[in-house]
Amino acid sequence: MMQVQRVILKIRRTSREVYRQCYNASDNCMRSDFENIVVPDDVNFVEYSWRNFKYFPNRIATECAQTGRKYTFDDLRKKSENLAFTLQNNLKLQRGDTVALLLPNVPEYPICIYGMILSGLRMTTINPTYTAEEIARQLEDSESKVIITLNDYYKTCIQAIDLIKKRLDVFIIKTSNGESIPDKTIDFHDFINCKNEFKEPNLKNEDVVFPPYSSGTTGLPKGVMTTAKNLMSVMCQVDTNDVRFYVPTTETHQDVIPQILPMFHIYGYAICTISTLQSGVKLVTIPKFTSEFYLECLDKHKPTILGLVPPLVLFLHSHEAVKPKHFDKLRIITSGAAPLGKSDEDKFREKVGKPVNIMQGYGLTETSGLALSTPSSKEGKYPGTMGHPIPNCKVKVVNPEDKTLKHLNPNEVGELLIKGPQVMKSYHKRPEENKNSFVNGWFRTGDLVRYDENKMFYIVDRIKELIKVKGLQVAPAELEEVIRGFPDVAEAGVIGIPHKFSGEVPRAYVVPKVGRKINLIELEEYVRKKVAPHKKLAGGIAVIDSIPKTASGKILKKQLVLRYQKEQK
Repeated sequence: MMQVQRVILKIRRTSREVYRQCYNASDNCMRSDFENIVVPDDVNFVEYSWRNFKYFPNRIATECAQTGRKYTFDDLRKKSENLAFTLQNNLKLQRGDTVALLLPNVPEYPICIYGMILSGLRMTTINPTYTAEEIARQLEDSESKVIITLNDYYKTCIQAIDLIKKRLDVFIIKTSNGESIPDKTIDFHDFINCKNEFKEPNLKNEDVVFPPYSSGTTGLPKGVMTTAKNLMSVMCQVDTNDVRFYVPTTETHQDVIPQILPMFHIYGYAICTISTLQSGVKLVTIPKFTSEFYLECLDKHKPTILGLVPPLVLFLHSHEAVKPKHFDKLRIITSGAAPLGKSDEDKFREKVGKPVNIMQGYGLTETSGLALSTPSSKEGKYPGTMGHPIPNCKVKVVNPEDKTLKHLNPNEVGELLIKGPQVMKSYHKRPEENKNSFVNGWFRTGDLVRYDENKMFYIVDRIKELIKVKGLQVAPAELEEVIRGFPDVAEAGVIGIPHKFSGEVPRAYVVPKVGRKINLIELEEYVRKKVAPHKKLAGGIAVIDSIPKTASGKILKKQLVLRYQKEQK
């Protein structure tokens, strides 16, 4: 009897300890139950990133899926140092100056990342699909002094530079031997191949090194002041048990990831590039997505990891040309930027035809790409979840209108707030945005979430995208997942439109699967049977060719709203 009592007491103590680890009563929040990490202060970002390169110097680090040009890990180190030296000595750039990258995924991207930081410069990344006006806005706001691009984007670059009426040095990365570059531009390869005796500057981990641009919770894109310490933190957070999705390189093994996620976006940059390279993963860079070329890449390079966003998962499980042979060596996928529902997880596993770990995560540009992650050890147990707070990260779920910031109970929907070493320093030249985005040191994400009794988090929707039907909240993401379950639907986007009696009602835009037609009456009835009355598609359904999305796969609801407004004229 005494032995049983001791066991019961031990269980109670263990349960209390688990609760204390996850819930911080003094700060009224939830903290990570992953193992804690120590972000080193005695090394800089580049030293930390390269700490393992000496173990696999001759392994291929990056390779272009299109041209085959490639760099070893030793090449990355040497050419980054060459770039840093020539930027400092040839262009006379000052510490803290900004260089802009207008590039698709190319194998030189990591050389730019390491070289800029080594030289004490900041690197801002620009979406290569931007118009000249959009490029000009970012060049001017970031105060960039150099731009690195390809011949394909040179004319647009010049148009953007003319708009801001400033002189910028233009580097061109040549993608093939014998390629010529325009007059008055600089051959990027001359800089990275110039031998030198580089002496590393006195870098500080608190320096801002990476100001990508994000719309945040509101408004036009703004510079996210990301420090070297922020980036080191997220690398450490990813490189821990149960969060790590790659296997460190050895003499007999090297993970391979086809890099289709854009490196100019925080997910592709921080999670799928610098975090994987630190352990020797091979990145096969894909400059532009086409279904045929992407499948050829999977067939040729036999990836062990796929970094994806939900639209790519939908493509892989629904496209007829995708076969189990494309996933011969696949072990794990990561999915982020938007929620991936249980049905889509199930359909992907069915298409692959073998057990595959699916790790979802949640993050923002402002959190260096990650804040929540599903534990790899609990794979399959909690489908559709974004997971736990990552190591050293605290979160709370609050009523957006409650100034006390009281942490809500399980299954209550509220705004997600985050504290952690990976959270950005501030927005660039946006004091009002900084004031609105931080409260008592907590970063307000603008995302509505809930968590369950197992401390697993689920994204509900963006605060500003919620549809209010007679005062009741309708999350577009929930309806989109339901609609995608209809056999003939490939993709869906839902918005709220004005309604005389209800205030707003949901309206759906849908894309049919290849070779299929959507019966709108059947689809409307299908949705009606699966949702509450106030969530039915009272605003109607429209079939379109494609759903507008950001480079990271998020649906551009504003474009759907503009489309609806044009339809009404």
